[in-house]
Amino acid sequence: MKANSKVNKISGVLTDITSKATIAGARVTISTRSPSTKLFELVTDDDGRYEAEGMVAGKYQVEAEALKEKPTPVYVEAKDGVEVTANLVIPVGALVSFKTEQAGTLTEVSTVSEGTLITLSASPDDTSAFNYAWSVSHGRLEERGDGANASVVHWNTSGLLAGTHTVEVTITEKSSASLTVSGSIVISASTTAGADATPVVMRRTATTPTPDLPLWLLIRRGSEGIGFDSYLHFMDLVLCGSDEFEEPPERRAAVRGKFQQLRSMRSLPYNDADAYRLLKVATEAFLMVNCGVAYPVIVSGRRSGSLSLANATFTTEDLGEVVRRVGLDPSAVNLDDLWREYLKPLVNGDRDSTLPYLALIRDKLGDVRLKNSYFAAEDPSIDLPNAERCFGILRSKLTNPCLIELIWSYWMEEGMLVQSMNAISLRFQNIRSQRAPDPLAMLEIDPLRPLNNLLWGYIQDEQHRLSLVRRAYEYDHHYGLSIYGKAVPPLRTADSRSKFLEAFHHLLYLCSIFFKEDDDTTVIADGFPVLNALKDVHYLLAEGAHNQFGDLPSTARQEMLIQQWILARPEFREFLPTRTMVAYPEPWMDRVDSMKRLQGWTDTSIREFGELAEFGEQILLSIRYGVWGEVNDATQASNWARFWRAEIQGYTHSYRHVTGVDMTTEVSDAGEAARRAAQPGTLIQTRAAMLPPARRALGPDDLRATGARAGLRRRSS
Repeated sequence: MKANSKVNKISGVLTDITSKATIAGARVTISTRSPSTKLFELVTDDDGRYEAEGMVAGKYQVEAEALKEKPTPVYVEAKDGVEVTANLVIPVGALVSFKTEQAGTLTEVSTVSEGTLITLSASPDDTSAFNYAWSVSHGRLEERGDGANASVVHWNTSGLLAGTHTVEVTITEKSSASLTVSGSIVISASTTAGADATPVVMRRTATTPTPDLPLWLLIRRGSEGIGFDSYLHFMDLVLCGSDEFEEPPERRAAVRGKFQQLRSMRSLPYNDADAYRLLKVATEAFLMVNCGVAYPVIVSGRRSGSLSLANATFTTEDLGEVVRRVGLDPSAVNLDDLWREYLKPLVNGDRDSTLPYLALIRDKLGDVRLKNSYFAAEDPSIDLPNAERCFGILRSKLTNPCLIELIWSYWMEEGMLVQSMNAISLRFQNIRSQRAPDPLAMLEIDPLRPLNNLLWGYIQDEQHRLSLVRRAYEYDHHYGLSIYGKAVPPLRTADSRSKFLEAFHHLLYLCSIFFKEDDDTTVIADGFPVLNALKDVHYLLAEGAHNQFGDLPSTARQEMLIQQWILARPEFREFLPTRTMVAYPEPWMDRVDSMKRLQGWTDTSIREFGELAEFGEQILLSIRYGVWGEVNDATQASNWARFWRAEIQGYTHSYRHVTGVDMTTEVSDAGEAARRAAQPGTLIQTRAAMLPPARRALGPDDLRATGARAGLRRRSS
């Protein structure tokens, strides 16, 4: 090692041991160890970071001082060309506590009624050494001006809406350093009137919590976890080196580990397709880790053991969401207790738990043992006769079900996501569109940027993707839904859910009636019609949960996420003119809408299809995995309707926008009933036919046929 070699830098972050808040303005000293010589005196920035550059290789001592505390020094060794990280944890013990007066004593609380005066206390408590700056999300502080510069203030919650509210306090050392710590509390609706008035308020009849509330929260959490925003962040992390992935560290490590494992197992038999191979492997790893609701056991910050449903935990924000959606008294709800009550053991004495619906299925197969892997070669610990090593029920299918619905892919297909990629793929191969002039005549993608090579790999891998016909058969098997077009031959399905569409739309109609009754405080909304409709839809969904149900939905999701990611690439701004001032929720959407306008397919925005996909998946998951066949309490159905109200109303709105059918109106004749139960594809085709002829020169059906013929030509050659 050279004596005076330079290294890049020593850097780190200063945080509080209790609140994990970063500390700004703290003094950091870097010294040599032997002999001890002070080299750098630094001050942390607003994010609590410090960095020093230009030291030679050797051993150093990093110390800090802030808010009257000194953490244990950190000793590091700087080596040639290596950036050294030295994070410091300081024992400030900052926190915010919420207290109310009860029987003359201040008692710490996590939930209060609206109108309660809350005493807010900040630690550390030393007004002679610190300044305090309080802020509340809603309501007001009783103290004003200099009076608010105190470690104890009072929060008036009069007029606050029920839900979760946040308090922040910035504690600043009078010399320099500061940190901001926050806390949250659930405010419930007030049940008492003021002393000087007797207001009369008509409220909805109080409901009681049901054990399946946590499952619905986890379904929403899981849906967000595999949404495009999460997927984009993950791809930035794995493929682009970004470190802005917002998942917990253990989740991030699990996805990265799965990516590295699959990377060594997956390959493509094509030249120069490594970039697309990595994209495909990363997407598969993302879905494998994030599609379930199970959570790893974390011991001392490290993952221990297998994934377990019982490890799911719930926060104050989760409680606030349940209170807001269902209208429960937060003091009567403990989500962790409800979740433990809801889960059922796989078998008596087994450490693992599963959902009640899956427990019923397990009981039907009680004579079949559980196993941890497909084959004994994957699990050497199995000590059974050879004939039994390949036989059994996969434990992970019960303890970590993958929460994906194929209806998401169906609506993406109807929204022209796949057709848009087909059009780009054909033009990339120099296959001219049937429309004259060719709308994509100027789509010339130079080979200097990654998009060119990604499209090359995507097209080469076509034979390994699900075909349109195969997806069409499965749409019919799951939901009785049909895809129409020249590329779709007459289907000879062995099993079709022909009654699903009518049953599902009838459920949505009954929900609209329930919402009207529930908003009317003079009546008690009847949940039994909704409950009976839930049972019908649940059994129809269960009938379709066979054969390809285990793998095709996740495979279709993987392929369409890849299509979305490719379309979201910035290079497409040059080839597909988009409306800059339209704020699409996801960056690939404007590309699809642009393609629709160029090709003259339809004037219905992909945003509507995206909401049908997202909301439809969440609604159906809550029905599929609920144990509705054994529920006879209308309260459970009422809570379900209230919890999913935003998604149900969003789905019915987007369905009317896409098909022209309003499922919230009463059916007055047989014609209206037939339209409500009609195939969405037929209704979409009817609306597309109403476009001016110039905009219907080449429809999506023609493109499906063109893409199919091009694929046949490639395979035959």
